[in-house]
Amino acid sequence: MSGLRVVPTWRHGQERLYVCLTDGRNVAWYDREAARINLLSEDREQDVLDVLGPFLTGPVAVGPPPVPTPVELARLALHPDDDLAPNRPGEALLVALDREPGAARRLRPDPRRRALMAEQAVGEALDRLDGAGWHTLHSIPLPGGDRVHHLTIGPGGLFAVHTLYARKQRVTVAGPMVALGRRDPLPLLRRARADADRASYALTAEVRPVLALVGPTDVTVTVPLREARVLTDTEIEGLARTGGVLKPADVEALHAMARDRRTWTSVG
Repeated sequence: MSGLRVVPTWRHGQERLYVCLTDGRNVAWYDREAARINLLSEDREQDVLDVLGPFLTGPVAVGPPPVPTPVELARLALHPDDDLAPNRPGEALLVALDREPGAARRLRPDPRRRALMAEQAVGEALDRLDGAGWHTLHSIPLPGGDRVHHLTIGPGGLFAVHTLYARKQRVTVAGPMVALGRRDPLPLLRRARADADRASYALTAEVRPVLALVGPTDVTVTVPLREARVLTDTEIEGLARTGGVLKPADVEALHAMARDRRTWTSVG
C-alpha cells in the first residue's frame, strides 16, 4: 500500500485531482485539462502514477510544477480576507439579507431581493465568459459604503457593470437619466460612469461603464450614448465578442490587482 489517496477538487469550473498523504499533505496533482501530473515529490512518481491510474484519460506529462509567474506569486501571497475573487454575485446583498432578513410578511417585496436577483442574473452571465479569457469580480467594496456590482476584465478591456432590476418594465434612457415605466427617472448612467471612473483610478487603466437591465420588455434610448453602454441581461455575453484591447498577460495582471481588497481602499 502506498498510503496515498486521491482528492478531487473544482476551481473556476476545472477539475483537479490532488494526491495526498494520510496526513493531508499534497504529493502531486493531476490537471486533466492540461494532461499533466505535477509532482512535488519525485521519489513517489510510481506510487502517484499507480493511484491515479484509474483516473487518467490518455497520455500525460509528468514533472515538477511549472515555475509560478509573478501574477501567480502575488495571488499566492494574498491573504484570504483580502481576496475578492470568491465573492458571489450580489455578495453584499446576501450578507445584508442574512443579517437583517426583514419582516416575514410585507405588502411589497423587499427591494433588496429584486436587486439581488438582478445582480445574480448578470453575474452568472458574466461568469460564463470565463472560458473566453475573461475574469469577473463581484460586489467590490468602495470607501463610503458604495460598491461596483461587477468588474469584468478580458480581451475587450475592462467594464464596470451596474445592474438594474427592470422585469416587465419599459425602460427609457435619456442622457444620464433612466426611467422604469412611469416612475421618475434616476441618473443611473451617471452612477455607472462614477463607478467606472473610480475603478479606473484604482487600476490605473481605462474602465468603461455598462448599465445592465434585467428582464425589461422594451428599451428606448432617446439620445446617443457617450462612453456608457446599456445592455440587457441576455446581451451581456456579447461582451465576449469584443477584443483587441488587452493581451492575456495584461488581463491576468489587472485581475490580480483588482481582486486585492487593498487596491480599492484609497479610491476617492
